[in-house]
Amino acid sequence: MEIKLISIIVPSFNQEKTIAADLERIYRVLQKLRYPSELICVIDGRVDKSFDNAYKFARQHSNVKVIGYETNKGKGYAVRFGMAASKGDIIGFIDAGMDINPNGLALLIEHFEWYEADIIIGSKRHPVSKVDYPWQRRLLSIGYQVITLLLFGLKVRDTQVGMKFFRREILEKVLPRLLVKRFAFDIEMLAVANYLGYKRIYEAPIDINLGFGGTSTITSKKFLRTIFAMFLDTLAVFYRLEILRYYSDENKRKWRFDPELNFRVNVV
Repeated sequence: MEIKLISIIVPSFNQEKTIAADLERIYRVLQKLRYPSELICVIDGRVDKSFDNAYKFARQHSNVKVIGYETNKGKGYAVRFGMAASKGDIIGFIDAGMDINPNGLALLIEHFEWYEADIIIGSKRHPVSKVDYPWQRRLLSIGYQVITLLLFGLKVRDTQVGMKFFRREILEKVLPRLLVKRFAFDIEMLAVANYLGYKRIYEAPIDINLGFGGTSTITSKKFLRTIFAMFLDTLAVFYRLEILRYYSDENKRKWRFDPELNFRVNVV
């Protein structure tokens, strides 16, 4: 496919101390690509000075913009909000905070072209990925892989890394159907795309440092609550997909359009 523009979405929540530096690092990577690009930072709730700091950076660059809303709604909502505002032929996202090395964006683009992919996902479990995270987290990743394979038939080893790329036409079909705003939005996007026949989903290596210092993080109440909520969201996606057939074209009138997102992504 011909690539005229690449859009990168950066969801951000409570990142006032690092967001300007994060955007600078990502911007430098995009400037080295062979294609024009736009960088869209989405402020997921104005709880600090993240918007102000990001906007100061954006004013210096014509292909960077900052958008957002007042109330925190979750990373999934923020990514979709940014995608709906994008104009690229290839649309991707990367988490703020720089746990993931943004240089990997260029590598994912190369994989996208090489495989003529529908979707490319960064993967901690790719053989050549550089990963620093505890063994307990690795076991959880393997366990979740088994679950997604059994429930959705997704033959990928890692669905949860915050770096992915999609062809625009896929998002135009997938985004209006999505419901998950927080914990399992990655798997909902991939499962629905796979269900609609977009099977060319491939993994690419990443360089990631999650910075966990021990098992306390893995066993903390907040972490366990997140895992439980993610598991429930995943089961809900399966229920809608296989039992209710909610995502099918026949149920188009049931899709819940959020007027704030405005999913007419083909409109400039």
